[in-house]
Amino acid sequence: MIEADLPRVGGILLAAGGSNRMGRPKQLIEFEGATLIQRTAESLKGSGCDPCIVVLGSNANDCVTELSGIGIDICINEAWASGMSSSIKAGLMRLLEAEPDLSAVMITLADQPYVTAAIIGKFVAEYRRIRPTMIASEYNGITGVPALFSREMFDRILKLKGDRGARALIEAAGDNVIRFSVPEAAFDVDSPADLVSVGETGP
Repeated sequence: MIEADLPRVGGILLAAGGSNRMGRPKQLIEFEGATLIQRTAESLKGSGCDPCIVVLGSNANDCVTELSGIGIDICINEAWASGMSSSIKAGLMRLLEAEPDLSAVMITLADQPYVTAAIIGKFVAEYRRIRPTMIASEYNGITGVPALFSREMFDRILKLKGDRGARALIEAAGDNVIRFSVPEAAFDVDSPADLVSVGETGP
């Protein structure tokens, strides 16, 4: 199969949250030489997803500066405070504007710095191989994001409400989900204690 014939898998990086538990914008925290938003945006961009969107909300202007030079599209979600689902829907609608024939979408988070381009790329490759409805990450007894959703799930994604986000769709699907073990996703930057646990104190 030539490259032009491969199904298009878009990517959404969710980076709109207010970082309430952290007490400062976690998107802008330095982690192993780059801010979290730089690190995760570069991972998504290098994964094989195309097009890719970063959804911003809280501290959007500062985040835009950090994304300069990465070459990733930016979507500002003015309703970010209403919950994660609003950012997912905003990102998917922007992706479909850019690529109406999109076959699937990969959803990633800005606070999972150990989720690399290679990890995301495995989801893309598996989707292109067997075209499943969903592929989700499994870690610490959780099944969640990063996760890939085929086009047949888009209508349900656009009907999401509140702050549960994509995990609600994964849980509702039961056994009809391919699960990849992604221990790297178990670490997320949510509070100052998370940074201390890996020796990152930040500014």
